[in-house]
Amino acid sequence: MTIQFLGAAREVTGSKHLITTGNGKRILLDCGLFQGKGLETDARNRNPGIDPKEVDHIILTHAHIDHSGLIPWFYRNGFEGSVVTTSATRDLCALMLADSGHIHEQDIVTFNKKRARQGLPPVEPLYTREDAIACMKLFIGIPYNRKLRIDDSTRVWFTNSGHMLGSGVATLEITERGTKKLLSFTGDIGRPVNRIVKPPDPFPQSDFLITESTYGDRLHTPVADSDEELLRVVKHTCLEKRGKLVIPSFAVGRTQEIVLSLNNLWNENRLPRIDVFVDSPLAMNITDVFRLHPECFNEDVRNVLATDPDPFGFGALHYIQSVEESKALNSRTEPCIIISSSGMMEAGRVKHHLANTISDPRNSVLVVGYCAPQTLGARILRGDEEVSIHGNRYPVRAEIFRIESFSGHGDYQEMLSYLSCQKPELLKEIFLVHGELHAQEFFKDQLERKGYRNILIPEQGAVFSL
Repeated sequence: MTIQFLGAAREVTGSKHLITTGNGKRILLDCGLFQGKGLETDARNRNPGIDPKEVDHIILTHAHIDHSGLIPWFYRNGFEGSVVTTSATRDLCALMLADSGHIHEQDIVTFNKKRARQGLPPVEPLYTREDAIACMKLFIGIPYNRKLRIDDSTRVWFTNSGHMLGSGVATLEITERGTKKLLSFTGDIGRPVNRIVKPPDPFPQSDFLITESTYGDRLHTPVADSDEELLRVVKHTCLEKRGKLVIPSFAVGRTQEIVLSLNNLWNENRLPRIDVFVDSPLAMNITDVFRLHPECFNEDVRNVLATDPDPFGFGALHYIQSVEESKALNSRTEPCIIISSSGMMEAGRVKHHLANTISDPRNSVLVVGYCAPQTLGARILRGDEEVSIHGNRYPVRAEIFRIESFSGHGDYQEMLSYLSCQKPELLKEIFLVHGELHAQEFFKDQLERKGYRNILIPEQGAVFSL
């Protein structure tokens, strides 16, 4: 059995890890999109390092696009196997992948206009909305801890990882020459305290472990502190400066967490009476999926549900659907909060809101999650004085704030605590993925201090025998 790392190797996007079993079966762990500045990563997504027709199964840990977003492209290019995931992840992907296809169709129009001006022929989108809808027939959704036999020598099951609705550690039991080997892939590891979903559950002792390391060198502030910081930024921006607060947010998970925090502040009569807009049709539909899966909710949310029938809605909250309603927010002069996707500010309606607000010092931008180094969000966070949005340059005069504890990723201490369910002496090898190299090297050192050995940080394309 071998493993090849085709993405998220010494970086944080494009999660793809290819298992080739002794009998020749090819199993892809995640099938994520490389995300970057516009279409600059297009070539990487069109050349994933494996012919889709040669892949037998995709095992999907969760629905975020950097883990699931290349599945429609694989389908478009001949993949006919199964996509095995949790039931909630399947429901989320039905919406998220279609939205991703729509974004690719929109982006390619702008890209082809530039090519036409350069005398170059047009190119096709990476995939379309119809491709994304069609590929859903390949999905198999299973409950947590339910083992599924995918072929004569392989079984797979998921253990709640606490990262987002439906996320799970994937454990594969692979039998070769009469010997069983257990390989676990964490996907993304959640925090022990999450506003919505249950905390991570221990997963079975494995022989080989692939684990994320996004925040391998950082510590988060407590979740309760972030609620107070959110309130402080709201008051500073909307009451003191009389400006707009733009919160770029992933439509799945992060938007619902922010809305839940604002809902609780509203119920406590502490949130200023200002309008809050969720400007993302996808987020609105995703919230409906959340309502379908209360089995994933933690005890706190279930307690809220006992007195508040809708924790994702309150008096000042408005869900925006139409383009006209979204554009109307640009001419609005009253203070307000605008929550819009995407979280890394690479696509979606949030780019229009940033273009409209980022040059006015009365306004603020609040970053509530991780931004990969090459993204617009990262450039704003690192203090660039001017940024490009939709091909135009905008000076950055709005105040920039960051609350990392809204992140769905555990910090290094939280990840160490979670991975303690694995006995160091029984793990043959550990592979660190989904992290920048400096974070991975720090996390490797922390793991070694806990007694773990044979920790590897694979490069892109590296192959290992297991």
